[in-house]
Amino acid sequence: MRKDIHNSNIPVRCISCDVRHKGVCGALSAEELLTLSAHTRLISHQAGDELAGEKMPAEFYATVIRGVVKLTKTLEDGRQQIVGLQFAPDLLGRLNADENAVSVEAASDINLCRIPKAALERMVKSNPALAERLMEQTLRELDEARDWMVTLGRKTAAEKVASFLFLIATHLDPEVVGEKRQFDLPLSRADIADFLGLTVETVSRQMSKLRSDGVISTVGNRQIEVPKLSKLKACCGS
Repeated sequence: MRKDIHNSNIPVRCISCDVRHKGVCGALSAEELLTLSAHTRLISHQAGDELAGEKMPAEFYATVIRGVVKLTKTLEDGRQQIVGLQFAPDLLGRLNADENAVSVEAASDINLCRIPKAALERMVKSNPALAERLMEQTLRELDEARDWMVTLGRKTAAEKVASFLFLIATHLDPEVVGEKRQFDLPLSRADIADFLGLTVETVSRQMSKLRSDGVISTVGNRQIEVPKLSKLKACCGS
């Protein structure tokens, strides 16, 4: 593994990583990064690629570097439900699980830093700071899941669609600040409807209303512009 000439203890791959300090690797020392980097691999996937199958053996973890990953559960009759989205710098995979509890699919084109299961679990056992960082992410995901339960259970269709757009606007690129946001939708209208428990027609109708109210503007089918993030947040019902 080549090292940076200005800091011989940190691999170049890690120095150039956009999410290293915010992800699980932010809890590692230079020496630990060097040890872990001997096992990691940077990989890319196109939208629609399956990364892991539900109830299949868990073989790796991965930090999301760029893009959006969707998590789904499948019912016995074959119906699927999107149960979560993950963004940079989230870690894919449940610590110490023998099999995947969900199916994992690239919702958009993504870049991942993949870590063999055994390598990360060995490091967690000997590194309290890393274990704490993983616990923090798990608790944050639990809090977000509870918030989303309120969205699905109590909010109106208009508030659900606004909440979804606000989620993407604030999570897709956490480095962006300010009121104006622009992004490509990582999900199709059908997937958005599935995620929100609505029909495709209802999603399209609510998107059109947000557009006519000046809350958003659209370019083509996927690109969304939010001129004022606070105005979109006000439509979320919270």
